[in-house]
Amino acid sequence: MSNLTVLVVVAHSDDETIGMGGTICRHVSRGDRVFVVSMTDGVGGRTGTVTDDVEKRKKSAKRASEILGFEWAEAYSFVDNAMDRVSLLEVVKCVEAVKSSLQPALIYTHSGADLNIDHRVVANAVLTAFRPQPNESWTEIRAFEVASATDYGHESTTNSFNPNVFIDVTSEWPKKQEALTAYCAEMRDYPHSRSMEGIENLARYRGNQVGLMMAEAFQVIRRIERRR
Repeated sequence: MSNLTVLVVVAHSDDETIGMGGTICRHVSRGDRVFVVSMTDGVGGRTGTVTDDVEKRKKSAKRASEILGFEWAEAYSFVDNAMDRVSLLEVVKCVEAVKSSLQPALIYTHSGADLNIDHRVVANAVLTAFRPQPNESWTEIRAFEVASATDYGHESTTNSFNPNVFIDVTSEWPKKQEALTAYCAEMRDYPHSRSMEGIENLARYRGNQVGLMMAEAFQVIRRIERRR
């Protein structure tokens, strides 16, 4: 597949870079248009000077998009860490609006096997919005992992993330690292899994699983090969 319209739906700006920044770079480098939608401001559920934090997050998100080459399609304002209080239908309608506008072929979103409640709600909303009905045009949905969220889940409560697609991001790692630096306020000190070293370790681990130097891992939720 090439020259695709790719849609990435995330709960918080920074999830796209942490989870699949290298893969976004690869899509852009081969001529795909990558659009990202965020569902919350990423900080509204926290204490502190929220307005200032939101503006800083917006600037970080803009910088990350410039580095990785994607476009922000929409930034919704659901309350951070509280998306379980919102009607799923309301979230689905937001995703469907973007779907109708962009008509993406390939969709990425969170794994449902994730400790973060916002991630799980978004995963459910995307699968609902892209349910396989007649006359659809999309071809594939992939779930990705987010350090310090997916790895914090457990199969006894959140199920488990079982990747079956591994994308080589060795060449793209410097850009991903630069984009992660744009989100420096969200990064943590090593050995936290959301530290620069922790995310690099994950990329090396996923790569080593399949004989690569560095990789990002995905789970194909559904793939449809249509007749043209």
